[in-house]
Amino acid sequence: MAGSEPVTSPDQRKPGHRKAGQIGAVVSALLLLSMVIGNHEGRIEDIWLVGLAALLLLIVVGDIVLRRNGLRS
Repeated sequence: MAGSEPVTSPDQRKPGHRKAGQIGAVVSALLLLSMVIGNHEGRIEDIWLVGLAALLLLIVVGDIVLRRNGLRS
């Protein structure tokens, strides 16, 4: 029957390197934050850089919390 198999996404069947992705996101966030000190005028660039770095870190923390609570595989 078609309904007897669980529905899974391709990333669940062949998981990637989770730790490498987390480390890459943290390194990218640090690089974005290092660009705040730069050769630009105004604060719009700073807001974007800090916002994107915060978003990356929020995604990493959210993933860790969801995995710890067993809500993600």
